[in-house]
Amino acid sequence: MSSFPRTLGELRRSSFSEACLRHRRVKDELRQNLIVRLREHGSSIFPGIVGYDDTAVPQIVNAILSRHNFILLGLRGQAKSRILRALTTLLDAQMPYVAGCEIRDNPYAPICRRCREEIARLGDATPISYLTPDERYVEKLATPDVTIADLIGDIDPIKAARGGHELSSEFTVHYGLLPRANRGIFAINELPDLAGKIQVGLFNIMQEGDVQIKGYPIRLPLDVAIVFSANPEDYTARGKIITPLKDRIGSEIRTHYPATVDEGIAITSQEAWTNRNSHALHLPTYIQQVIERIAFAAREDKKIDKRSGVSQRLPISAMENVVSNAERRAIINDEQSVVPRISDVYAALPAITGKLELEYEGEMKGADHVSRELIRTAIAKTYDEYFTGANMQQIVQWFDLGGEVQLSDSVSAAEALENLKEIQGLREKLAPLAVSPKESSERQVSAAEFILEGLHAHKRIGRNEERVFKAGEKKPEPQPQREKAFDPEERPYRQRRQFN
Repeated sequence: MSSFPRTLGELRRSSFSEACLRHRRVKDELRQNLIVRLREHGSSIFPGIVGYDDTAVPQIVNAILSRHNFILLGLRGQAKSRILRALTTLLDAQMPYVAGCEIRDNPYAPICRRCREEIARLGDATPISYLTPDERYVEKLATPDVTIADLIGDIDPIKAARGGHELSSEFTVHYGLLPRANRGIFAINELPDLAGKIQVGLFNIMQEGDVQIKGYPIRLPLDVAIVFSANPEDYTARGKIITPLKDRIGSEIRTHYPATVDEGIAITSQEAWTNRNSHALHLPTYIQQVIERIAFAAREDKKIDKRSGVSQRLPISAMENVVSNAERRAIINDEQSVVPRISDVYAALPAITGKLELEYEGEMKGADHVSRELIRTAIAKTYDEYFTGANMQQIVQWFDLGGEVQLSDSVSAAEALENLKEIQGLREKLAPLAVSPKESSERQVSAAEFILEGLHAHKRIGRNEERVFKAGEKKPEPQPQREKAFDPEERPYRQRRQFN
């Protein structure tokens, strides 16, 4: 950045266009840079945002091209904040401003009194600094205790005392977040939590583009792109967006959870911390699918509050716990590779239970019980994807004849494999999982356990809490009911009394 102009005179002689800086506003900048990106990259506008290419992203593109302030509505864990922060990639790499200015004033069109006087006094020697895109993004989490002073600003008596200014002087103003976001993007998360009277304070900046501070005749025609996020279910639970403010928001865009398991896996793979640099990690596809289907099953389960939603953070946190449990086993048993098993998914219950808001029925059963049911459902669906129509009778028969095998989540792969070799026909069924008898013991054990867990999920074999797989419980055959002969002594007491 040292090669950039450091004074107003150098800036005027540089490649920074005075006409562009003087007249192009932030929304125009976002629009023009978006047009360039559309021409170069097509629909890949926001790197790292998965699953919205055909839904939310086109709507966001339309809002930016329309120069709208917009709001993202969606349940928790739908990447709303990430999308808002990704807007900075559409800002210029460097933006000059008057050095030392709290509201990052435009050198060619200053709006604050200090900068106007500074430029009038120093002229071409006025120092210039630069803003990066990240520095031009200001975010505020809305809470009920936010005040107008936080957002807009207030008079600072200490400034007045130290500078010898009148309280009515513009030099005594302490600027709030909105003025400090001048020439940038201002984002408010969880908008319904903002008190109604504070939402009113946004009217002027959104419609007329200016703010007034503490009733003094200080007009600041700010240049800000304003974006919001909100959970639609919070409108009645914790507050609401007042109608006049909704009317001033140009576009309302709905976000959603991943539509397919593959999209969910892509998000989880991107976000979860799995590269630990301690052991070589092999993450089987079927383990990823099971973890992702837990969230899908939870979003459909009647025992879980759909209004609250099931965040994508659930599979992300669960994946990290699954890898950690497998890593712990590898460290204890001095194994060279980390290969997660289904038992590791059950060990990740602490990453699942806390992310479920339960309905009354779920509360009665408990979060732990509900989570285990979800895991079992996810295993069954994933098992069906690989083994629908497969003949597993030989394996089931081995258990029916009294066979048992224990697979603890801490037992070494070598020991577990020796136990699994006793199950007739099991190792021959690993091919659909891309595992052969020549693979490492860690991979064979993981695949074999998945098959056993799939059979257990379909109630073809049993398993207890000590992870001992055994024969499934046989339901007794219903016995035909024989009609009894009529016995007058078995009449009800009231009926017998009539004849006494």
